[in-house]
Amino acid sequence: MCRSIKTLRPPATPEVTDEDIRAAALQYVRKVSGFRAPAAHNREVFDNAVNAVAAATQDLLDGLQIRGSAARRPADHPPHAHQH
Repeated sequence: MCRSIKTLRPPATPEVTDEDIRAAALQYVRKVSGFRAPAAHNREVFDNAVNAVAAATQDLLDGLQIRGSAARRPADHPPHAHQH
């Protein structure tokens, strides 16, 4: 099981992809649940948790103000819509 999640904010990671965010969310849920992969009867709740953590991570990164850096999100890349 992973021991750390990499920093996703600039300047540590200048370009953060949806894949980066999902990987961090998956690492977090694996660590908290203690399961690398859930059993079939836990798959839905596991996947929902990964999605919720990924959405919260995106919100956090979108809202952070980093001193001395330009706006994080280009104009043609609107914030992610949340699906609940």
